[in-house]
Amino acid sequence: MLQDNLILEHYGLNELNFDTIKSYRDRFAEVKPAHPWNALETKEFLYKVGAWGKVRDTHKEGVTLAGLLLFSEERIITEVLPQYFLEYRESKGNEEWTERFTSQDGTWSGNIFDFYFHIHEIVRNSEPQPSIASSLTEVLINMLIHADYNGEGGVILEKRPSHYVFSNPGLLLVPTDSVFSNTVSQLRNPNIVKLFSLLGLCERSGSGLKKVKQNWSLHHYKTPAIDQDVSMHRTVVTLSLSTQERQVSSSEKDTYNTSITDLGNNFKDVEKHQNTPENDVEIDSYNKNRYSYNKDLIEEFKSYNSDVNSCNKEDNYYNNEINLYNSDVNSYSNNHNSYNNEQEEDSSNLVNVENIDTKLWDIAALAREKKRLSPNQMEHIILELCKEKPLMLKEFAYLLERTPDGVRNNYLTKLLRKGQLQLKYPNQPNHPKQAYLFNKKDIEK
Repeated sequence: MLQDNLILEHYGLNELNFDTIKSYRDRFAEVKPAHPWNALETKEFLYKVGAWGKVRDTHKEGVTLAGLLLFSEERIITEVLPQYFLEYRESKGNEEWTERFTSQDGTWSGNIFDFYFHIHEIVRNSEPQPSIASSLTEVLINMLIHADYNGEGGVILEKRPSHYVFSNPGLLLVPTDSVFSNTVSQLRNPNIVKLFSLLGLCERSGSGLKKVKQNWSLHHYKTPAIDQDVSMHRTVVTLSLSTQERQVSSSEKDTYNTSITDLGNNFKDVEKHQNTPENDVEIDSYNKNRYSYNKDLIEEFKSYNSDVNSCNKEDNYYNNEINLYNSDVNSYSNNHNSYNNEQEEDSSNLVNVENIDTKLWDIAALAREKKRLSPNQMEHIILELCKEKPLMLKEFAYLLERTPDGVRNNYLTKLLRKGQLQLKYPNQPNHPKQAYLFNKKDIEK
């Protein structure tokens, strides 16, 4: 197995993606603005963070395996790691993928750093509860830092309506039953961990998945499951979005019914088990004892009813949670059905060329002529287009001659995050007529 601190002597700075390096350094400076490494040249900075190495006895230098995985491009990474593969996919519960991108599609770098932030944006936009989004990215970062990139099958994140599945090559280095408890972290890729931890994205405390389990419990979701496929040498983590339904067991119901029956019989048998009083004093004592005994039985009866009512209330709570979840799923499905219907009506999702303004076509000319533009150039073109009119994703793809996924993942999400663009329907990310608007307030700032 290749260690992630391995120095690849024949791989220099030219094998790295400088847009990714810039993105990493920008985030590093944001997290550690006063850090002395911010002033270093590129090669020295990469050496400090563990992405560049030096062979002492031969004085040779090169990118480390960790640096290649985070900062290079898919075609170059697979020269060293032929089985390397990253994939994200979504479905509505059937075999048809509604969204999918891989490290091989050529619209982005294909390295694990950009993969993480692509998915981070998707999760943040699709999950309304920040705590759920945070837990999902926690599992994602764990998958990336613990994967065996020499193994087969690739790193895959699959989103379905009721659950997320994280799958990566490589078995756990600690017992499965200790993964969700605080323990010393066993690292397969310590350099990759260092590179992500410098941005505050992970720790070496081994407590990340424990926090995920606690968060899932607070939301009453089913406990996260971890499976070890020994034959395929893979680890699979499943995070369900379904609530746990609590039901009163048969034994609890039988015990309750038996108790009620016994209580009723006790009422009937009170007089039977006591001697008949013969004088006023005995009658008075008899009545007092009977009243006290019956009062105790009544209190016990009330206690049983209270317990069962409590159980029923809890059942109703869980059932309401499930109904709310099902309502969300139905809403999700309805939105996508509406979107798909509109796509069919819109000539198989093709842009109506007659509606494309000549000025827009001219603004985007450089992007069509050059397939490799710097992010700053592409972002400038996109902003200029949006100054003219709000544009939908398919219109961007047509004008720029790029894939919709590439435009969204590489540029639009970043411009939204910077506040330079805004959504036409900010409260409905999947609106069928969603468009991107130039944010005039950004200029006013």
